[in-house]
Amino acid sequence: MAEKIDCAVIGAGVVGLSIARTLALAGREVVILEAESAFGTHTSARNSEVIHAGIYYPTGSLKARLCVEGRKLLYQYCAERGVNHRRIGKVIVASDESQLEGLTKYKKQAEINGVDDLRMLSRDELVEIEPAVASVAGFMSPSTGIIDSHGLMLAYLGDAENKSASLALNSPVTGGAVTGDGIQLEVGGAEPMSIVCKTVVNAAGHGAPAVSRSITGIPAATIPTSYYSIGHYYTLTGKTPFNHLVYPVARHDWLGVHVTIDLGGRCKFGPDFSWRDSLDYRFDESREARFYEAIRRYYPGLKDGALQPGYTGMRPRITGQGQEAVDFVIQDHTVHGVHGMVNLYGIESPGLTSSLAIGGHVGGLVAGDR
Repeated sequence: MAEKIDCAVIGAGVVGLSIARTLALAGREVVILEAESAFGTHTSARNSEVIHAGIYYPTGSLKARLCVEGRKLLYQYCAERGVNHRRIGKVIVASDESQLEGLTKYKKQAEINGVDDLRMLSRDELVEIEPAVASVAGFMSPSTGIIDSHGLMLAYLGDAENKSASLALNSPVTGGAVTGDGIQLEVGGAEPMSIVCKTVVNAAGHGAPAVSRSITGIPAATIPTSYYSIGHYYTLTGKTPFNHLVYPVARHDWLGVHVTIDLGGRCKFGPDFSWRDSLDYRFDESREARFYEAIRRYYPGLKDGALQPGYTGMRPRITGQGQEAVDFVIQDHTVHGVHGMVNLYGIESPGLTSSLAIGGHVGGLVAGDR
C-alpha cells in the first residue's frame, strides 16, 4: 500500500532545494527525492558560480524577471546566512569596433530588464581597472558577483530541514500516475516504494522531461524533448591578471569565453558551447586551440601553456541545434491539467541566481492550486 505524503520535490539541485525550502517555510510537509548519492551533483555543481545581474535576457521573460529579483534576494540571503560570496563586479568589453553595436544592445537590454546600475567606462578607465584587457569600449556591472554554490545549497537544505523537510538520496523516481487520491510516484533505490502526494514539484534538471514522461496522466504534448549542450572550462596557471569578471561581446561564430575568478582567487575561462548526444561530462582537450584564439582577442598577454583543463558542465536544454534558446518553462495545472503538479524544464543559467525567486514563484503556484 502506498504511503501518503504532502509534498514531494523531485531533484535536490539548487532550484529544487530552494523550492523545498519555500514550501517547508510555508508549513508544508516536504520530502526531497534525489536520484544521486548527494545533492547538487549536476548543473548546480558544474557552472561558473556567478551571481548574474540580469543583462542579456529577453524583455518580459521569466529569465529576466526572476534573475533581477533573485539576484537581490540572493545577496540579502547570503549576508544573513553567512554564505560565502563576493560582489566582485563584471566588465563587459568590446575588443574591436565591430562589437560596439553589440555592446550598446547589451546595455539597453539590461536597462529594460531593470538593471539600473551599469556604468559606461572610458578607454582610460578600462586600462586603469583591467590593464591586461585589450578593448575599445566597455561598461561595468557592479552587481555581478560570485558565490559558493555548495554553501548556498547547504543553507537552503538546512532551512528546509529546520522546518521538518527530509532529503532522500539514492531515490530516483521511476514512474507514477495521476490518480483520484493524488499523484502516485514509484521511487527506486535500495528500498523501492510507492508514495501518493498531494503536491509534486518536478525540478529534476536534465531528467525533468523523462520524469514527466514516466508519470501516466501528464499530457505528452506538454513535455519537451531533452537536449545536451556542454561547456568546457580552462583554468589559468599562476596569479590572475584580472580584477573583475570579464565578458567579451559574443560573436556569431563563437559565443565568447568569459573570465571568472572564483572565491579562492583562481582564474578560469569558459564556458564554450557544443552539442552532445547524452549526459557526458568528458573533457575534450581538442578545444584548447580555440580557447587560446578566443581569449587572446581580449587578453593578448596569454602565454602558450598557461591554460590547463578544468571541468565541464552541461545545460539542461529543451531546444536543439539550430533552434533558438527558450525561456524557463514552469508549468502548473493551467498548462498540463494536473492539479498538484508543477514541472520545471530548461532551468539553465541564470537558474542559480534566480533560485530564491523561482522558489517563491513555484510556491505561489502551489498555494494557488489548493
